[in-house]
Amino acid sequence: MVRTDTLGTTSVIRDLALNPQLYEAMNLFFRASSWALQEICQTWISTVHTRAPLMRECGYAILVGDGVKQPKEGKRSPGVKKLHQESENSSKPEYIFGHMFGAIGVLVGNQNKIFCIPLSINLQDGIQSILKWGLEKGKEIPSHVVQMIDKDYEAARTIGKSLLLLDRYFLSVPALERLRQCNESGKVVMHIVTKAKKSCIAYREPSKKKPGRGRPRKKGEAVKLRELFTAKAESFRETTAVLYGKQERIRYYCVDLLWGQKLYQKLRFVLVEYKGIQSILVSTDLALDPVAIN
Repeated sequence: MVRTDTLGTTSVIRDLALNPQLYEAMNLFFRASSWALQEICQTWISTVHTRAPLMRECGYAILVGDGVKQPKEGKRSPGVKKLHQESENSSKPEYIFGHMFGAIGVLVGNQNKIFCIPLSINLQDGIQSILKWGLEKGKEIPSHVVQMIDKDYEAARTIGKSLLLLDRYFLSVPALERLRQCNESGKVVMHIVTKAKKSCIAYREPSKKKPGRGRPRKKGEAVKLRELFTAKAESFRETTAVLYGKQERIRYYCVDLLWGQKLYQKLRFVLVEYKGIQSILVSTDLALDPVAIN
């Protein structure tokens, strides 16, 4: 976060304009037990919260999270493992050896100019042995998706109620379950806004009356969201939204449906059409304005 290249301590000294004679002292500093990394991270988040002009939408601060896969040449370096790349970019290989980072930031600025200030970044995969140190016996190591939710919620505790923007990779049952557990703690509320795959299937509410005996139904009729672009074409609304700094006309349709096998949590789906491009956005906040989700 404070250097422009990857030459270790040398990069930090150069970019912070420190005295080169402090090289040995800097190496000792990183190994010192007189400070805790968690306290430094919390201090940085508090500083951003009090001094930066945070972007807000419907009263929410806007957090951004994503996973970063950095290729490495040394296959036996600490934390390096074989990783699968889900990117649709054909120029990227399907598998690489490298590090899996989880990065979070917060949006600052105004409608004319927006920046993302990084809050934290850490290794989240390939270090299972290290992650076991802080776990009680018998507990499982949290996945990359769950770790991202935890890290963002830690930031939300300082910043206040927040909207977390994620890509469609993070729309999963474990992520929603961990988000619910965090929000039930009662300290602060955080909601997710992400994107769904075109092949996404959701469910309507089950009918209140169930014929015959047995347990009540948890879900109703299945809905293929892609088909709603045609079936509900007349129900789409038109509005103006700011996209990439420009006012653009978009069409959207909003519907609340159940999603997630064995979870069946109600989510807000917003189907968007823009210049022939169709997208499906998702929010865990059922009261959030569809235009704000866009």
